Amino acid sequence: MELHIKNLCKSFDGRPVLENVSFTAGPGVTCVMAPSGAGKTTLLRILLGLERPDSGSTPSDVRWSAVFQENRLLEHLDAMGNLRFVLGAALDEPAADALLTELGLGDTAGKPVREFSGGMKRRLALARALLAPSDALALDEPFTGLDEENRARCLALIRRTAEEKPVLLVTHDPADAKSLGADVIKL
Repeated sequence: MELHIKNLCKSFDGRPVLENVSFTAGPGVTCVMAPSGAGKTTLLRILLGLERPDSGSTPSDVRWSAVFQENRLLEHLDAMGNLRFVLGAALDEPAADALLTELGLGDTAGKPVREFSGGMKRRLALARALLAPSDALALDEPFTGLDEENRARCLALIRRTAEEKPVLLVTHDPADAKSLGADVIKL
């Protein structure tokens, strides 16, 4: 699948945030980079259908999965409970167990998310996005709060996912783009 974004424009209160943004993203990682406030999250929100562009075109038939800047987890549930709540019948529990283990969360069964560290919550948010049936993946600063070991785990999983589908990654760190062999879009 290829994502074609053409001449995308968005303003807030008369202030342009995105001006004629155009790019194509196929399987692999495409990193969206820009200074804070330059429209990176707005671009993802438009692609996810959470925001309407002023003009331009985006693919409309894409099933997205996403990691937002906020983890958006249910604090009273454990990791599997969070996955089960979001994915319902689509949840493959053996695959989920394997992914949680790969992310260093395999020993958290029964522990409510409110007791997780920030990095653990971030990895669970990534696990949820990776397990959800999707055509493309949108990741908004997915490595926030991760130490080097856990960042490396997440990078490996994203690399593997990007072999099959487009992954749009918002990051401030050029090392992330390099590590993932990503195409870079600068806003």
